[in-house]
Amino acid sequence: MVDVGKWPIFALCPQEDLKLIRKACVFGSGNEVLYITKNDEVFVMGTNSSGCLGTGDAQSIIDPRCVSVLSGKKIESLSCGSGPHVVIITSDGEVYSWGHNAYSQLGNGSTNQALIPCQVSTNLVNKKVVSVACGSHHSMVSTSDGELYAWGYNNSGQVGSGSTANQPIPRRVTSCLQNKIVVGIACGQMSSMAIVDNGEVYAWGYNGNGQLGLGSSGNQPTPCRIATLQGIRVEQVVCGYAHTLALTDEGVMYAWGANSYGQLGTGNKSNQAYPVQVCVDRERIVEIAACHSSHTSAAKSQSGQVFMWGQCRGQAVISPHLTHFSCTDDVFACFSTPAIMWRLLSVGLLELATLYRENRLKQLCQQSIKQGPGRLLLQILHKPYDYGYPDGRLC
Repeated sequence: MVDVGKWPIFALCPQEDLKLIRKACVFGSGNEVLYITKNDEVFVMGTNSSGCLGTGDAQSIIDPRCVSVLSGKKIESLSCGSGPHVVIITSDGEVYSWGHNAYSQLGNGSTNQALIPCQVSTNLVNKKVVSVACGSHHSMVSTSDGELYAWGYNNSGQVGSGSTANQPIPRRVTSCLQNKIVVGIACGQMSSMAIVDNGEVYAWGYNGNGQLGLGSSGNQPTPCRIATLQGIRVEQVVCGYAHTLALTDEGVMYAWGANSYGQLGTGNKSNQAYPVQVCVDRERIVEIAACHSSHTSAAKSQSGQVFMWGQCRGQAVISPHLTHFSCTDDVFACFSTPAIMWRLLSVGLLELATLYRENRLKQLCQQSIKQGPGRLLLQILHKPYDYGYPDGRLC
């Protein structure tokens, strides 16, 4: 469960409003927040840099204000840049953006900042967008059919177009991804990552610290497969400011890139141009976390332990350090600079989708059949999940 009380910005929120929050994201400098209520209303408050709150102006807001254009849209995911700019996707697969736009990172064909959320539709018509990731000033989305689109700042090739010209509207990233199905994406400040359905990882963009994992420090204008991960099936990839973490299907973690704060967790501060395995108390890892605006890293083990390393309130933690937290999100609330969220969070709810991987659902199944063979049927977000067989065996 996530306790929003760890995030200072929520001190401005009336107590009665806190009880209504279903999802939330603290972004920008840590002084902006967007949250969604149980009635699917969207509220914002904070300093409103570059109009990033989407209220129609750039005035700071200390009381929650409703963003009516987004209310009822059922926001599924949110990512933000450093401007900041904000990009969200809805349950219908639509994309909306607003905020800073000096580099066309909003994908609306202009460089004018947008003070209210506007739909990004060019080249995305009839496409169901399922994930979003933002770098400092560029944006990426992937679709339900495995296509990848990118736009915005492209000085280092982070848009993957093969040039360094800024991209004002969504453009499909092809090259060696042309016939691949993209299932995961992530952005560093000026770098980009994609996982395809066979577990391969592709990288492009800025590479001055080796954050692409290609063994060099040269920029890469188009996606390039990380060859040293050949034969390893990667399930999750996340990016910090200039470092990258990857998690395999066997619960093994790899890291590469900048390491001046120990953010790779290797026990030293040496940059790594190739992926290196990071051991965390011999634990199987089920989740990794990083944010493009910080040098902090976090991971959660199968037993529920949460570890952090990297920048910690200005200090360097060079090896994974066990915390008392129950989720990786709390690491960023307490230790990261700025203190922003690395994803849109469900607030005050058990994240049941991850519980099975942590064996808690297995424990629940065992408890349910103590009195004899049975079947446990859970209703999660209106979708039935069936665990166990009539003879009492667990699936």
